[in-house]
Amino acid sequence: MPNAQDIRRRIKSVKNIEQITKAMKMVAAARLRKAQEKAAASLPYTEKVREVLASVAGHASDLSHPLLEVREVNNIAYLVLSADKGLAGAYSSNVIKEVVPRIAGKTNCSVITVGRKARDYFKHRGYRIDEEFTGFSEKPTLQHAIAIARSVAEGFKSGRYDEIHLSYTVFHSAITQKATTVKLLPIEDVTAVDANPSDYIFEPSAEEVLNHLVPQYLETTIYGALLQASASELGARMTAMGSATDNAEELIAKLILNYNKIRQATITREISEIVGGAEALK
Repeated sequence: MPNAQDIRRRIKSVKNIEQITKAMKMVAAARLRKAQEKAAASLPYTEKVREVLASVAGHASDLSHPLLEVREVNNIAYLVLSADKGLAGAYSSNVIKEVVPRIAGKTNCSVITVGRKARDYFKHRGYRIDEEFTGFSEKPTLQHAIAIARSVAEGFKSGRYDEIHLSYTVFHSAITQKATTVKLLPIEDVTAVDANPSDYIFEPSAEEVLNHLVPQYLETTIYGALLQASASELGARMTAMGSATDNAEELIAKLILNYNKIRQATITREISEIVGGAEALK
C-alpha cells in the first residue's frame, strides 16, 4: 500500500499534467475558432469555381483537358490528410481506417501523405508512399495546397496514376468529425452542377478559360479539404484535452481522499501508541 509521501508525489504529478492538458485545450479552442472561420469562408469560393467549371464544360463539351481525361484504371493513389502531432484522440486513426480497407492487399495502390501520423503509419507497415508533406496540418495555407495540387496533377498527367482519391476529415463540430474519401482526379462530376452555360461569356475563349480553371479548381478543392482537416484536428484535440483534464481532476480528488484516509489512519495509530505508552507507565 502506498504511503502518504508517495500519494503526495502522485498528486503533484497529476496536477502538473492537468495544467498542461488545460493549457492545450485552451490553445486548441482559440485556434479552432479561426480554423472554422477559414473553412466556412472557403466553401462559397470553391462552389463558385465548381459552378463556372461546369458551365465551361457545358458550353464547350468538345473541349478536353488532361485532368478531365478518363482512362482505364491501373494505378490508384490516395492523398491522405492527417495530423503532424498526437494528443488529438482518434482523429488520425479514423482517417487511416478510412483508407486502409481500400488499399490493403492491392499492388496497384500507393499513398501520398499529408501529416506525420499517416506517413509513419503507412511507412512502418510497408505501404508504398510516393510523396509526403509535413509540418502544416494545423495551419495550412493556399501555398501548401498549390504545392500538393501540382504534385498530384503532374502524377496524373504523366500517367503515373489513373485515379487519385482524397481522404480527409469533414468538420461538423468540436465533438463530431467524419472521415471521408472523394475522387479527386479525373474531374468527372462537375457537370452534375446545375449551371446555365448562357450565364457566362468567355473571353478570350472557353478553351483558355478551361485550361486556367481546372488547375484552380483542383487547388481550391485540396485547400478546402486541408482547412476542414485542420478544424477537425483542432476540434478533436480540444475534446481530447478536455476529457484528459476532467479525468485528471477526478483522479486528483480520489488521490486526495485516499491521502486523507492514510493520514487519518496514521494519526489514529500514533494516538493509540501514545495512549498505550501512557497506560504502561501507570
